[in-house]
Amino acid sequence: MKNKNEHFFLEQKDLIDTLSSKIINNLEEAILNKGRASLLVSGGSTPKPLFEKLSTFDIPWEKVKIGLCDERWIDKNHKDSNEKLVRDFLLVNFAQKAQFISMYQENINIEDAQEVCSDIYYKELFPFDVLILGMGNDGHTASLFPNNIKLKEALETSEHFCICMKPDTAPYERMSLTKTAILSAINLYLHFEGVEKQDVYKKVLEGASSNDMPVSAILNQDKKKIEVYYK
Repeated sequence: MKNKNEHFFLEQKDLIDTLSSKIINNLEEAILNKGRASLLVSGGSTPKPLFEKLSTFDIPWEKVKIGLCDERWIDKNHKDSNEKLVRDFLLVNFAQKAQFISMYQENINIEDAQEVCSDIYYKELFPFDVLILGMGNDGHTASLFPNNIKLKEALETSEHFCICMKPDTAPYERMSLTKTAILSAINLYLHFEGVEKQDVYKKVLEGASSNDMPVSAILNQDKKKIEVYYK
């Protein structure tokens, strides 16, 4: 797969140290070249150590805007909110100077918020300098879930950056970046850990369909190089 660079680690610390340094270099390069940078991250438990490590780098975080690859349509202070996760683990230490751009919009129906979110992301975060995806045991990435009624649109549309999703197999309505938005990132990473996810990754590389394992649409494409960091 010519558009994939693999980085496998035996120890989490080595993975986090290497990946965080790479991301920081990307952000510093963007700041040097254009005076600002954008960083898009994913939720879940996997990125917590990465967030904590990133926050300890002393870079001009005030020139960095941070956003999410997907968000649950719940209050920002809810324990399951990705925004809360980012504020608790990434927007601390030196990184507390960064500006967070919310995906969740209060007092608006998620279907109506699709275009609102797309406009905000285009205005505040695009172009995406660094985008870090995760991967679920079911092969989902961002909130692009298997066999979802809106998955085909999410993978094919080029009309908007964000799309609302209602997972059949997970709680909460979600807002997610589309495939087009994800592949527009200048530096694109996939970060996952654990034996179960290694098995999913293997199936994807062996040709699992994007309908059954949506991360396949990101890994098995020839438009954008993706850096895969895993253990």
